[in-house]
Amino acid sequence: MKPTIGWREWVSLPDLDIERIKAKIDTGARTSALHATDLEYFTRDGRDWVRFTIRPAQRSGTGKRRAAAPIADRRPVVSSSGASELRPFIETTIVIGGRTFPIELNLTDRSDMGFRMLLGRAAVKRRFLVDPGRSYLNSQSTARR
Repeated sequence: MKPTIGWREWVSLPDLDIERIKAKIDTGARTSALHATDLEYFTRDGRDWVRFTIRPAQRSGTGKRRAAAPIADRRPVVSSSGASELRPFIETTIVIGGRTFPIELNLTDRSDMGFRMLLGRAAVKRRFLVDPGRSYLNSQSTARR
């Protein structure tokens, strides 16, 4: 049986040195997104990379850090407001409730959004059931600060 997650969960992104970030589970969104600013593109070993700033704590400047990752893809994403934006996608690892698996994230400025991270249906399908009436069902198994 698949484990159940709530409509919001604390998750970890160990490859990006994020021990804990609050994610909104959004089955209406296909892709997952991470709040990232100050994007800087560069080439390393013949591959396109992106360097970016992450602020995992909502409404706080604490915990700010720089990270870098190879760009897996660049695709247009239609935002909740209907605007299309070409975004870089990276591949990283996520931990939810003690389960670790690869995930694809697009990087975008989510300053005006309620959550620093959005976990879309591509990440949760075949892995979890989502209970939209509950929150933080698996937070006890996620690394804490």
